Amino acid sequence: MRLSDLQNKSVINLIDGKNIGNIIDINVDDAGKTTGLIVEKHKFIISYFSSKKEITIKWEQIEKIGEDVILVKVVY
Repeated sequence: MRLSDLQNKSVINLIDGKNIGNIIDINVDDAGKTTGLIVEKHKFIISYFSSKKEITIKWEQIEKIGEDVILVKVVY
């Protein structure tokens, strides 16, 4: 699977059912293993208390990668 394939999928949080946002990049360790996804937060998720417009999702938090969505479990 290519990064461009992942970028076309919505990232949905299984905890609250909300669309977190879209993948903009991936994290890779020194050995070349993917360790996480960097997601640009959906405009409704951005908090007034946080200036961060992106969130890092660890690979272990990904539950399922489907045809249209990526299901994750993330606690904000």
